Amino acid sequence: MNILPLQKGILYGPIDSRRLGRSLGINLMPTTYKACSFNCVYCHYGNTDVLTDDLAKCAQDLPTPTDVVAAVEGALASDVKFDYLTFSGNGEPTLYPDFETIVRRIAALRDKKQPALKIALLSNSSAAHRENVKRALRFIDLPVFKLDAGNAAMFSKTNRPCPEVQFSDIVQSLSTLENIYLQTVVMYGEPANADAQELTSYYGVVARIKPREVQIYSLDRPVPNAKIRRVPPRDVEKIAARGARETGVPFRAYYLEGT
Repeated sequence: MNILPLQKGILYGPIDSRRLGRSLGINLMPTTYKACSFNCVYCHYGNTDVLTDDLAKCAQDLPTPTDVVAAVEGALASDVKFDYLTFSGNGEPTLYPDFETIVRRIAALRDKKQPALKIALLSNSSAAHRENVKRALRFIDLPVFKLDAGNAAMFSKTNRPCPEVQFSDIVQSLSTLENIYLQTVVMYGEPANADAQELTSYYGVVARIKPREVQIYSLDRPVPNAKIRRVPPRDVEKIAARGARETGVPFRAYYLEGT
């Protein structure tokens, strides 16, 4: 299986991100196995080992808030340059039990040490309904939420969530949030969320959510599923252009140059 290894610590990078520039990742998840509320067919970390939206069963394997803040404080005091502190990592960061506390403390630390630095969140949207997550968003400069499907059937095929997570709940939650960004991975093969019919339903959901922008891209990293195929850059551009026309929402296509 051609996948990437899990991150082995709280911080990773900085990495050169097409969307965020120089990004220092913050991993709130276990480092020896993958715990997440989704088991996405395209995840570059491979299949999910613990499929759940409740990390209580993983509590002993999570970093403490003190350890996370100390790691970030060390990075801010170093000579390493980066543009964003990004909550992402080995699984869904908003599932972390003390997510709001962590975000508040890191935002306060950022304000004190490097006020020009931005904080980003890359989320799969499964906990967007939780009040602690909504409160934490007030301290995040770039909140990016996943939407890979326009209906429950494609959601189940593409994101393969734990039973507690329902597509309708995600759409409802995202539609109540303001100033958010959506990120979408498009693919051909099985499943194929980039087919014309699937895109029509997807655009309808985007129009309902009304994000500030949709960031759309395809498979530029290793994936665990041989049945899915990368959407060429030209097609990604077409999907983005059609999305902007049909929804009135800005779409931005991302892909590796020369591919």
